Amino acid sequence: MGSRKVVLAAGAVVWRVRKRTVEVLLIHRPRYDDWSWPKGKLEPGETVPAAAVREVAEETGEQVVLGRPLPSVTYELASGATKTCHYWAATVPGEDSPALAARPTFKRSKHEVDQVRWISAQKALKLLTRRSDRAPLGALLDYLDEGRLDTWAVQLARHGQARPRATWRGGEETRPLTAMGARQAEALVPLLSAFGGEEIVTSPWARCRDTVTPYSRATGLATVAAPQLTEAEAKEDPRGARALVAEFLRVRREGTVLCLHRPTLPLILDVVGHRSAYRVRDVLPEEDPWLQPGELLVLHLASPGKHKARVVAAELHRT
Repeated sequence: MGSRKVVLAAGAVVWRVRKRTVEVLLIHRPRYDDWSWPKGKLEPGETVPAAAVREVAEETGEQVVLGRPLPSVTYELASGATKTCHYWAATVPGEDSPALAARPTFKRSKHEVDQVRWISAQKALKLLTRRSDRAPLGALLDYLDEGRLDTWAVQLARHGQARPRATWRGGEETRPLTAMGARQAEALVPLLSAFGGEEIVTSPWARCRDTVTPYSRATGLATVAAPQLTEAEAKEDPRGARALVAEFLRVRREGTVLCLHRPTLPLILDVVGHRSAYRVRDVLPEEDPWLQPGELLVLHLASPGKHKARVVAAELHRT
């Protein structure tokens, strides 16, 4: 007996605060006569976060930046297939956000969606047609009450696949990406954009620098070289690398992207672990190779009340 087909979809609960009231963005689909969250199926080769951003833009006309993940919703389709939709809390950034420059132009589909409405979260709980769609909103409201909804992201990327050490006669600082590594670097662009990358910090060694070059080119952002993040510097002075990363986790900085080497990751992840809520530590990589080439670890930070910034959620994405 064959396994049941699984259909992947992605969307977002877009939220804002108006006059001390939390409002969320709902859509009405005339074909189904239902009220739901903006969402849709993945396109071939598309990552789940990139699909969430695209679907929100196509169904609402709004460009968003993804925040912390929310509970996914799974249900059975009429065809017998299982559909799982992954959701994030999301906000609408300013029009001058560099992350938006890295995205293609999305045209809103008015045929599929005839109404887009900002309404209070409490009204949304009643208006949502599908009962299971209340789960992501319920989690969002819980995070709001805890002071853990208004988050910012620090994205840790391992550089793309590089030429093997044994086959490269130049210095380690010049060892380049392979053709696969270059493709991974290009594929990181929609991911880094989805989580609102607005600052690029990288080891100055070629394989790290070239991994973030496509995103730098797409956004117009300059890359900031951090020698502390090279393999050699981190080995010689681990305190320097730790202090640098700890600074990015200490206070709010919108959308920092850090590009790193595999041998430095245990050091970096140790710093992250000390800044993470207990349940987040289970998500962090625990063994070599820590991250695969071109893989992205997204850290969502918040400052509940007057407490210090903490990593309140984390997620892994592979190009």
